[in-house]
Amino acid sequence: MLKPDKALTVSQLNSYVKEALWRDELLRQVLVRGEIANIRNYQGHLYFTLKDEKASVKAVMWRSDAMRLSFVPADGAEVLAAGSVSVFERDGVYQVYVSYMEPSGLGALYAALEKLKEKLEKEGLFAPERKRPLPLFPRKIGLVTSVRGAAIKDILSVGRRRYRGAAFVVADAKVQGEGAPQDVARGIRVLNAVPEVDVIIVGRGGGSQEDLFVFNDETVARAIFASTVPVVSAVGHERDVTVADLVADARAATPSQAAELVVPNAGEMLDEVRSFEEDMKNQVYALIGGYRQTLGLLRSRPALERPDWFLVSSKESLVHLRKDLEDAVLSVLERSRSNLGSVVSRLDALSPLQILSRGFSVVRRVPDGAIVRDYKDAPQGTRVQVGLHKGSLGCLVEDSKPPAEPGSRGEGPR
Repeated sequence: MLKPDKALTVSQLNSYVKEALWRDELLRQVLVRGEIANIRNYQGHLYFTLKDEKASVKAVMWRSDAMRLSFVPADGAEVLAAGSVSVFERDGVYQVYVSYMEPSGLGALYAALEKLKEKLEKEGLFAPERKRPLPLFPRKIGLVTSVRGAAIKDILSVGRRRYRGAAFVVADAKVQGEGAPQDVARGIRVLNAVPEVDVIIVGRGGGSQEDLFVFNDETVARAIFASTVPVVSAVGHERDVTVADLVADARAATPSQAAELVVPNAGEMLDEVRSFEEDMKNQVYALIGGYRQTLGLLRSRPALERPDWFLVSSKESLVHLRKDLEDAVLSVLERSRSNLGSVVSRLDALSPLQILSRGFSVVRRVPDGAIVRDYKDAPQGTRVQVGLHKGSLGCLVEDSKPPAEPGSRGEGPR
């Protein structure tokens, strides 16, 4: 019969287990070897799993301890972790609280790899500005890989499916094991000396972390950097980025993807050419249509429909202008004639002949012809010529008198 008064709450149970684990000296300072998995960083605290072939355990490393690490922990790294075992009371899950951690086995390789990356980055081998574009239409494609591996089959299959005329030159190389880095570096140098090789693919198919370390070798990195031909890395491990990936001009997750990057797709290019051709036809037709419309508008203009139209119109305008000019000249002449008549009339009224016609005469002294204006100009006995309205008279002055005095009625002295 169960005794409810003896039952523990979940919190009490977890607290008891935590205390029991703490009392165990082995678990208070434990050293665990395992591979890191599912690591994540939250505000500097590291949460991850330590695992081996058969089991796994949760682990946590607080920020204050993580800041003292001499390497960058990553998934797949084998490490030695020192710390204590306890229970996270809320979830009832036990985990290792890691206070110190260092690479172990493959983990040591990862530590060395991080140092190599730092060194090569400082030397500029990873600089984005030095990476070259891949050729659009490579004449020959170099391959540095094992002729017995799956990578070469994938590259050739995809490449020839995309473009039947693709030409490949293969430098057979070991891609894992002793001497593999030197073999890969030699293959890169050999292909650089082959005429018309425009791009080189370096890589292998998938494999374990240890298998991929050949592409983390400094010898391979420097051979890629020294290549005068653009290099594509195709290690076949999408999750991890190798040193070869960082140095190469382009990275492909798999050998098949590398072939897709390098070999032009003849079918797609043909479709693009046909699309361009169709676009060009449409543009030319549109251009011709526009010219045809413009030509139609030009043809409908009177100047082109009847070329003499402007001459006829100009002739009519000239006739009107001539008529207007003649009218203007006649009008000016008429006004001038009228003005002249008026002036002539005024001049005629002032003419001495008109005065003479009214009974006046002009007396000139003989023989000098001076006009006699004063009686003193023609004293008695002077011969004078009297000009009349009609004709003239020759006379002898018998009497010369001064003008009468105002108010005087008698004759003046002779």
